[in-house]
Amino acid sequence: MTGKLHVSKSPNEVASDFAQFLRATIQSESIFNIALSGGSTPKLLFKILAEDFKDSIEWSKVHFFWGDERCVDPSDKESNFKMTDELLFGPLSIPTENIHRVLGESDPEIEASRYSKEILKYVAIHNTLPQFDLIMLGMGEDGHTASIFPQQMGLLDINSICDVAVHPTSDQKRITITGKTLNNAKKVAFLLTGEGKKEKIDQIFNQKGNWLEYPAAHILPVTGDLHWFLDEAALP
Repeated sequence: MTGKLHVSKSPNEVASDFAQFLRATIQSESIFNIALSGGSTPKLLFKILAEDFKDSIEWSKVHFFWGDERCVDPSDKESNFKMTDELLFGPLSIPTENIHRVLGESDPEIEASRYSKEILKYVAIHNTLPQFDLIMLGMGEDGHTASIFPQQMGLLDINSICDVAVHPTSDQKRITITGKTLNNAKKVAFLLTGEGKKEKIDQIFNQKGNWLEYPAAHILPVTGDLHWFLDEAALP
């Protein structure tokens, strides 16, 4: 496998271990730009951060972005922003100027361009691309990450910072950060839990089967600082 492996007993412990990793990582930066993900493990993470790390992280220096977002209204139950706002931003009273929301209610093509400019406005350039301090990622059971699906592998290599993705079964449009910017981050961390992820993780770690067909297998940050946070159920 490539990267550093962190294994915890349960999804809740994965979230707790990552929260400690996040705190240490934030401490080393004067301004910290993070791209968040949605999903069940981040949901646990946000609750833990709000309850147990409220006073031990300097939240005022953290700027929040998203690796991907569904093209829905921010009040929609499918919105990654909605979940994060309710569980993290509200309880921690994060300043609105530190929250860089994907406007999922806007025209997708226009929003992909606008969000790329928003990222460029705040995130420092390195290797001609914005360089996030940390990008959180999940992985679907089909091997997709952010909203880069196996049917849209071209999103890994295009030059745009953000682009429009389409869910392969629902046809729902999404805004996603593309592969080159994901791989330009200082640190990338996958948070994966459950037996449903085990088969794909095994193939990616051991480079077997159809592993090259999974977008998650192509996330290899140029810095080499890749982390896999897994629970025991997801460990091959």
